[in-house]
Formats: sequence, C-alpha cells, structure tokens
Amino acid sequence: MTKNRDHTKQISPAALHALKEALTYIYWFKSDLRSFLSHSLQDSQLIAKLNWDDYKRNVVGNLVDFLARNEDVYQRKLLKLMTDVAKVKDFSHLARIEDGEEKIERAEDSVKALQEQIKGLEDILEEEKEIERRREEAHQKMMETTAVKEKLKELKKVYYELLSSDDPQQRGYQLETILKDLFELFDLDPKASFKIKAEQIDGAFTFENTDYLFECKWQNNPVNAQDLDSLAGKLSRKLENTLGLFLSINGFSQDAVEVHSSGRSLMILMDGSDLMAVLEGRIDLIKLLLRKRRAAAQKGNIYLQIHEILVGGT
Repeated sequence: MTKNRDHTKQISPAALHALKEALTYIYWFKSDLRSFLSHSLQDSQLIAKLNWDDYKRNVVGNLVDFLARNEDVYQRKLLKLMTDVAKVKDFSHLARIEDGEEKIERAEDSVKALQEQIKGLEDILEEEKEIERRREEAHQKMMETTAVKEKLKELKKVYYELLSSDDPQQRGYQLETILKDLFELFDLDPKASFKIKAEQIDGAFTFENTDYLFECKWQNNPVNAQDLDSLAGKLSRKLENTLGLFLSINGFSQDAVEVHSSGRSLMILMDGSDLMAVLEGRIDLIKLLLRKRRAAAQKGNIYLQIHEILVGGT
C-alpha cells in the first residue's frame, strides 16, 4: 500500500485514547458499532480483519492502535473517524438499554472529551479540508466536461419519457438501465441485475472500497417498512461489510424510515428528487452518496433529502 502523503504532525496519544473511549461508549452493541465503522471508514477489508468475537473495547483498541501504528498510511481515515464520532449527537438508542441514562451520559462525556482533543488538530484538519476542496473541484470539472454533460442529458431525456409511461414492468426495467449507465458514468463499477437463489437483487456497485447491494422501486405509493426489511434481510446474509442503497422514486413511508434508522444502519435511501438532481447536474452522484453516508454514520439519518444537502444541511 502506498503512502497518502508525508506528515509533519501526528495525532497525539491523548486524542487516540479519547477516540477509543468514545467508540466504546457511543454504541452498546457491536453490530451497531460495526455499522458505524462501515459507513465512516469505508474499508471492508480493514473491518473484516477485526476479531468481532472479542470484547468491544478490545475491538476498538485493536482498530485504533493499528491505524495509529500505520499513521503515514491511515491518518486520513483516523481523522475522518474522529470527526465522525465527534459529530454524533443522538444517543437515544442507548435509552432502551438497562441503565440507559447512565450510558447516555457516559457516551456524551466521551464525545465531548474527543471534541476537546480535536481542537489540537486544527492544522491537520485544515489540510484535510483543502484535500476535500480539491476533490470537489475535480468533480466539478468532470461535471462540466462535454462528454459527461451529454450523457446526463441523454439519461435525463429517457427518464422524462418514462414519467409518462403506463407500463410498470417496462418502466422498471428501463430505470435499472438508466441507473447502471449512471453508476458507470461516475466509475462506481456497477453490476447488472442478478439472482441469488430465489432472491432478485436489482444490482450492485462498489463505492470507496465497500460493496453495495442496490434495489429500486417505482410504484405509486411510498415504499414501506416491509420492502426495506427485504433488502435488510439480503444484506444480513452477505458479508457484514456489505451495505445497501434503496431507490424509491416516490419516496418512503415515515414508519419505514424510522424502523430502519434505529440500531445498525445497513442502508441509505434515495428518492426521485435525488435522482433528478443528479440527472440535471445540480449535484454529482459521488457527492450525493458521500453526504447521505455521512448523515447515516453521524446522525443515524438514512434518508437525508436533497434539499437538505443543497442548502448545506450536512
């Protein structure tokens, strides 16, 4: 593995200790912690190497120690993990556990301690912001190229034609084709529809070293909890580092979102407004997925909506 860059400053032992404490306390169940790390680190191989049969504190300690020992390679991931943990504000999932109030207080205190340690890393964090800014510029330049504009225009035209279609089966098939082309445009390594046993999975793609199962529905009513249960079931039977993206053109019911926002977040949700914003060039698909994944990791919000992203809500 090649080094990201040379560093003149390393993360202090006190900051690393604060990170370990916060990761230990913000989630009670290891499955929830694993889901958070999957969203934050986006490194399935790294997470799979951890011994998840061990005590949670040992899992956390081994992870942070490994990242710190190889800080020349993993400092960026360490910083992202620290900032993601420091932004966690919702601890309601701990309230349902015995001595919940005490556990919430301990989690809040550990996050506050980490926030204090992060203040001493301002120069490194500023460098990361500059890297992110350059990345945004690179994406923007890509969006402005003639080839990308023309392809988005082509896909948007096909999508507009589908809006007036009265053949649900054909409409669904063409929508999958549009999305496969869209994923290819943004280098997300999409796979065509395939079947595993009796399950129909609409597709799959790879995003920042993590595999995603993808499903889409175009029906008159918002997708309900049962539909999300189906995708969650498929995810539970795959490698634990596999996540999901569910696109429902007409959105999701409130109870579906609430049920799957609690505990381990296996998926992120996308609707027709998100798709239209990408096809119209108002946001690129990579940025959309990054923002949605960040909201899922930091706030447990699996259904961050496009208007919140475009106004800088996250």
